[in-house]
Amino acid sequence: MPNRNRRRSAVGCAALAALLTAPVLLAAPASATTTTPVIDFNGDGFADLAISAPDATVSGVGDAGYLSVVYGSSAGADTKHSQLITRAAEGVPGDVMEYDYFGSWTAARDLDGDGYTDLVVGGYHTPVVLWGSPQGLRGGAALAGTTYQVGAGDINGDGHADLVANVGGSLEVRFGPFTRAGVPASTDTLAFAEEDGPQDFTVGDVTGDGKDDVVTQHGFEEMQHKSRLWKGTSTGLSKTFQSSGYYTVGGVIADVNKDGYGDFIARQVDQVSEMMEYDAGDIRVVYGSASGFSTRTSKINQDTAGVPGVGEAGDDNADYGDQFGYSLAAGDVTGDGYPDIAVGVPGEDIGSIREAGAVVLLKGGASGLTGTGAQAFSQSTSGVPGASEKGDHFGAAVLLADVNANHRADLAVGTPQEDGTYQDSGAAWLLRGSKNGLTTTNIASFGPGTLNAPQKGSRFGTGFAR
Repeated sequence: MPNRNRRRSAVGCAALAALLTAPVLLAAPASATTTTPVIDFNGDGFADLAISAPDATVSGVGDAGYLSVVYGSSAGADTKHSQLITRAAEGVPGDVMEYDYFGSWTAARDLDGDGYTDLVVGGYHTPVVLWGSPQGLRGGAALAGTTYQVGAGDINGDGHADLVANVGGSLEVRFGPFTRAGVPASTDTLAFAEEDGPQDFTVGDVTGDGKDDVVTQHGFEEMQHKSRLWKGTSTGLSKTFQSSGYYTVGGVIADVNKDGYGDFIARQVDQVSEMMEYDAGDIRVVYGSASGFSTRTSKINQDTAGVPGVGEAGDDNADYGDQFGYSLAAGDVTGDGYPDIAVGVPGEDIGSIREAGAVVLLKGGASGLTGTGAQAFSQSTSGVPGASEKGDHFGAAVLLADVNANHRADLAVGTPQEDGTYQDSGAAWLLRGSKNGLTTTNIASFGPGTLNAPQKGSRFGTGFAR
């Protein structure tokens, strides 16, 4: 197992520092589009959640990993009819293996064009695609090749969903539609020099031409490189790039000012990546245009007017920074047509409770993304179940999805280091969207025990499929 990659997983280590000092292969969101697609495995119109627990013991095998699928409904998350997906489940190719970390990375799109969202799942062994159906995810196929991360979109603008795969040193675009054997219609490869391969990438339409673009993040040894935009074309990704001008990790693409162009929102970091664990945290917004990245940018952090809290950096005495922007998600919470951005702050201290974690919602609008009307939530917020505890890292993963189909995105929060019956069993929260923003009314909170899934050390809530 490649330790250098594993260190970046949000569930691989107890200390947040270890999550942030290596390439961003497994933790940060991998893709978003200007109009966020609905992940609907059973086609009932309600967004579904696929929640990763890659450290779980499955069938007595340690660190095998699983996902729990919680289907949406008019009442919200239907935790009574969840689905457990492991390599031992019926129709899932492959065998349960130690150190597989199945579910470490995912991508969800309708790959075969039948109207149901499909789910690509990987770990350290053969990735698989699971097919959507009226009954939910049923059956699957192994995907060829070694893949370390995937994102999804429509790179060539032909109306079929494509996969973008980090295959180690290159990006491979696998064009849809896919056959039920998991075979793409064709492929195209964007190669990089050995020391310059992408750590992470984000998929979305920056130029507004109906073809999704890819923004890659890079680094070598302990030094980051500036992120790069590769435009989608009718034949695949362009072979030349445009620099964002900033060192970033992770990210989403969403049209936060509704001008028709996707804007790139990512965590901005220093050039020296080993310092990331001490960051108070900033996010950088690079606005899109017909030609790609525009010259309009902005930086937002907890010292920005309207944003709750205060940015706090760490030090070398094992006091880690807030990590504002560690996780990001896009979706329209208020129903006003402007995408909003959920920002995970897993290193946030709540009072004297170190690294309890929080989530901030930034609202999109005609002026773009600002701190106006921003909201913050933690386990100490009135109405939020649970209690803030040291090292919970509430907000290590976030997702915005309209689970109850009321045209307002709901916020799912993953907290893989939440203690339940067992240490680090993990948990998830779902806050409802409303015309005024997020609300704790009818909030849901659940962990693996609620879903009859493996609990001990599973780190449930490491990530959400998107």
